[in-house]
Amino acid sequence: MGLIEEALRKSAQQRKGSLRGNAAVATKLARAPVAEAKVPQYRTTPTDRDTMRRNRILPSLTDVSVTRAYKILRTRVTHRLVANGWHFLGITGTTAGEGKTLSAVNLALALAQDVNNWVFLVDLDLQRPQVGAYLGMQYDNGLTDYLTGQAELNQIVYDISIPRLAIVPNARPVEYSSELLMSPRMNDFLYFLQAEPPRRIVVFDMPPLLASDDVLAFAPRVDSFLLVVSQGQTARRTLTNAKEMLGEMNVMGVILNRSTERSDSPYY
Repeated sequence: MGLIEEALRKSAQQRKGSLRGNAAVATKLARAPVAEAKVPQYRTTPTDRDTMRRNRILPSLTDVSVTRAYKILRTRVTHRLVANGWHFLGITGTTAGEGKTLSAVNLALALAQDVNNWVFLVDLDLQRPQVGAYLGMQYDNGLTDYLTGQAELNQIVYDISIPRLAIVPNARPVEYSSELLMSPRMNDFLYFLQAEPPRRIVVFDMPPLLASDDVLAFAPRVDSFLLVVSQGQTARRTLTNAKEMLGEMNVMGVILNRSTERSDSPYY
């Protein structure tokens, strides 16, 4: 894990005290108090509880140690977001299969369980979208439909009957994903995410670092990243390859997935 720690130190030194993201957009917006904000109504769509249970999605989990781990992650992430005034959080990994989508979905759900948080979960893995499938959602339009001009914003945001959480799924993969991420319609989408009351934490499920140039292309618009690595799966050589890319980003921390360490105590 030394490579990860070194990359995190390097990133922190380079960006200490700085706020990344779309600063030009942020300066136009006044943050409305949550208690006074009128909450928009989005399209409602069902989820499949059996699918969520199979995919180990909150709140279907019964493993106390796992739910406790997500709550600890939520609290630590929230503290960092609030301390730095951040709202856009990207979740990525080094390669496919490390659990970054699972981490993004469960972190968004855990954040929304806190009554002080309002959350958008956005499937920004345009080449291999999985968020909707993980939740067992039924929907017609997703983010790619909006970015390609086939749907409007009010057609791609969904309410899955979980308080304080809204989902922007994606179902149609595209090959020219990095071009869409830099398009004018993506700019409009980001402005929408910032302008919707109440002000929300936006969790982006991003592609793996080494799978495409999407994360590099979109990184300037994200305040901070969480890197997901998988015990017994993430190879040292992939961490070495990801090291330079991590150095160009503001990395909040690392999520260790599939850890064999656990606490089954009823309290700790």
